[in-house]
Amino acid sequence: MFGGIRRLCYELPALQSRRLTVSMAATPRSPSSVPNFSTGSPTPSPKSVGTHNGTFHCDEALGCFMIRLTSKFAGSDIVRTRDPKLLDTLDAVLDVGGVYDPSHDRFDHHQKGFSEVFGHGFITKLSSAGLVYKHYGKEIIAKELQLDEQHENVHRMYLAVYKSFIEAIDAIDNGINRYDTDQPPKYVNNTDLSSRVGQLNLDWMDPDQSAAKENAAFEKAMTLAGSEFLESVRFHVKSWLPARSIVIQCLSSSGDIDPSEEIMLLNQFCPWKLHLFELEEELKINPPTKYVIYQDERGKSWRVQAVATSPSSFESRKPLPLPWRGLRDEELSRESGIPGCVFVHMSGFIGGNQTYDGALAMARAALKF
Repeated sequence: MFGGIRRLCYELPALQSRRLTVSMAATPRSPSSVPNFSTGSPTPSPKSVGTHNGTFHCDEALGCFMIRLTSKFAGSDIVRTRDPKLLDTLDAVLDVGGVYDPSHDRFDHHQKGFSEVFGHGFITKLSSAGLVYKHYGKEIIAKELQLDEQHENVHRMYLAVYKSFIEAIDAIDNGINRYDTDQPPKYVNNTDLSSRVGQLNLDWMDPDQSAAKENAAFEKAMTLAGSEFLESVRFHVKSWLPARSIVIQCLSSSGDIDPSEEIMLLNQFCPWKLHLFELEEELKINPPTKYVIYQDERGKSWRVQAVATSPSSFESRKPLPLPWRGLRDEELSRESGIPGCVFVHMSGFIGGNQTYDGALAMARAALKF
């Protein structure tokens, strides 16, 4: 990750007076284990990026990884210290120093009075990762998309990656709960990215508590957080954006499917649910979509699915009619008066028909119940 020679700088424990700079030869890696950083492979650079030494967290590990994906800081050395005089000499400082000043690449969030948020409707207080992403995220996204930073798809992905990946890291680092409740959790979850990065810190029982070993652990943390960040970015490039384009096209054509505009034909199957909710809100669509029709490519039959009340809800806006629920085949066709019926789920959230016309007839009839 650091090129041919990796250099991590750190200060010695407080009882010692000298600061030590170490150059560590890169551990050989097989070609299959080396990430393909299409966002910009780091190249040698005289710049240095600072963060604190000691116990590390996900936000500064990810922040250091992300800032090195930029043209300005590609290949920069990572300097781990709390020495304010040394920090003042560095080109960028993350998660330490008590200063937030993007014009000088200072990205700390611990100082009194700090209240910076991402904006665009997000209200979660930023960590060092969120601060780096706020100011350099568009450059990273634009490189991956190979588009200009001002392109609308860059902006869409910039917001989507923050919402789906970065915001949780900001919230966890700042101690913000997901839910407004004082009730204790029903179970422990130590599998999120922030927890897994934290587990890379040196075990207190490890006899080797040296700065060199601590820095090696931090490098692993950067790799872990950074690789998952890039996976998220590339998912949005390869899957999220194409799916969004399909859904917006289908949604705009819903009036051609039924005059009510409450039935959408998904003419190419893709992940559609979250996009539908976001686009309905963005485009101020009213009345909202009640049913989505799509072909089940495995069986070549057709599905009519009731849209949920929210992305995380099991409750449908308008479930398929109660008299149909739990019925199958001929019995369902007799009850509905629609030929070719296959099934309707007991909850009414989904049903099937052998043909497109039959599925459309089921959706139209359900609207009238």
